[in-house]
This record gives sequence, C-alpha cells and structure tokens, in this order.
Amino acid sequence: MAKVLLCQHAGFLAIIVLCYLNELLKLPSWIFSEHSFDFMFRRSTVEILLILAVWLLVSRSTSRLLKHVRELEAFMRVCAWCRRIDHKGEWMPLEKFMLQGFDTPTTHGICPECLRQQQNAIERAKNLRKSESQAKLPKTSG
Repeated sequence: MAKVLLCQHAGFLAIIVLCYLNELLKLPSWIFSEHSFDFMFRRSTVEILLILAVWLLVSRSTSRLLKHVRELEAFMRVCAWCRRIDHKGEWMPLEKFMLQGFDTPTTHGICPECLRQQQNAIERAKNLRKSESQAKLPKTSG
C-alpha cells in the first residue's frame, strides 16, 4: 500500500518538474521552432499550484481508500455454521484462535435478540413455577 502512495507522489513530482523545466529550458522552442520563448514565471507557478492542488485532492482520496482497504483486509472470516475462524488458511475453533494471543481484544456481551430470548425463557420459567406451586396448594372449599 505504501508503494501506491510512493508511486503517486513520484508521478506528481515528475509532472511538477517537467512543467518547471518546460519553461526553464524552453522545450517548446526545441520542438516547434527556433523562435525563443520568454520564461513566464507566473504561468509556470500557476500550473504548479494547480498540480499541487490536484495532488493534494488525489492524495487525500487515495489515503482514505487505502484505509478502507486495510479495514476490509482486517476482517476475520467466521464459518456461519460451526463458527470456526479462518486464520492463514487454517479453520480453528474460536476458543483456540483467542488462546493463541492475537491482538483481538474481546469482551462478553449479549445481542438484543438473545436478550429477548433469555428474558422470555426466564418469564416462562417463572410462570411454570407459579403454576406448579398453585397446583400443589390444597384447594379450600367454602
């Protein structure tokens, strides 16, 4: 990824140098005629400033894109069925993966769906106990 940025920067620097040399060495006169051209410092300065502005925009967007690529490369692949982790071509259980001491901090939590399921299970268990305890009470006749 650093090579991409290095090549990009080298390319823009080469464009800037060529623009400057174009005016300094009077390259158009070499190509088109013997008519000498005056060095137009203002024109080359404006060109260089425009190139610098484009360079800045391209560099920022390239850096942002490379950051997104790094983030996508950092994703772990997890089997949707057995929940094993793919690490360097080896599929291993999550526990083994975590024991190997990777820089993957973990913590426990509960997702909203599992929380609802657990709350429903607790409520069912309470209702079951309540109905069982009511069934054991002797009925009084009045």
